[in-house]
Amino acid sequence: MSVKVITDSTSDISPEVAQALGITVVPVYLRFGDEVYRDGVDISNDGFYQKLVTSFVHPSTSQPAPQDFVEAYSDCSKEAEGIISIHVSAKASGTYNTALQGKKMVKGKCPIEVVDSRFASVGLALVVMAAARLAQAGEGLPRVFEGTRKAIDQVRMLGVFDTMKYLVLGGRISKTTASVASILNIKPLLTFKNGELVRAGLVRAYSQGVDRLYEFAANNPTIQDLAIAYSTEPEQANQLKARLGSIFPEEKIHVAQLGAALGVHGGPGVLVVALRVA
Repeated sequence: MSVKVITDSTSDISPEVAQALGITVVPVYLRFGDEVYRDGVDISNDGFYQKLVTSFVHPSTSQPAPQDFVEAYSDCSKEAEGIISIHVSAKASGTYNTALQGKKMVKGKCPIEVVDSRFASVGLALVVMAAARLAQAGEGLPRVFEGTRKAIDQVRMLGVFDTMKYLVLGGRISKTTASVASILNIKPLLTFKNGELVRAGLVRAYSQGVDRLYEFAANNPTIQDLAIAYSTEPEQANQLKARLGSIFPEEKIHVAQLGAALGVHGGPGVLVVALRVA
């Protein structure tokens, strides 16, 4: 018997990483008008971005149903002495609340801890992976829960967006702001603060944004884990990974493709760095 770790697909954890660390991933839903997909199940990340740039309908994401969590908790409880369920920031999605609803609905004696990570994408992934390593090491639910809360406080995240088009479509910024930014070739930097996606600055060129991501990592000398997420340009992620190899073991840098959760706001050309510091 062991502790099972559950998260949602906004973590951008690949099936390979999930299998290696024993993580169960519950998909969120992606909607293009009347078309509904399970993120990462019915539509791939590449398929999502292709549809994003060609569809006349701007997509949205919605949280899993409580029953989705009931099924995940019920399946995991068959082999677990405890479950920890770690999710995208409650200020960005209703997923945390539906996970709590699912916990109330599930039948059984297996204890379940539901946690708001206050992050999304690879920020969430670093928290989940830290919890999964503790679970694999044989720690009980109280220690895994404690380690999860500690990891949340240790995570930092910064991303550069190549375009503001999708931030406008999602209602995050005004058309006027985006028009001025486009004329001046300004790129936004965004981060998570207290669970909310907020602007962290502006740069005059995408390359300057990438430099800021490198500096962001280089200025944190106590890095325990480091992850990069990209939306559509894997070569940009790999180049940054090689560059970051000068401050952190390159073979330990986790690289993932940004899924629909942040992809609907960022579109093509997003690059994100997340750190877990001591």
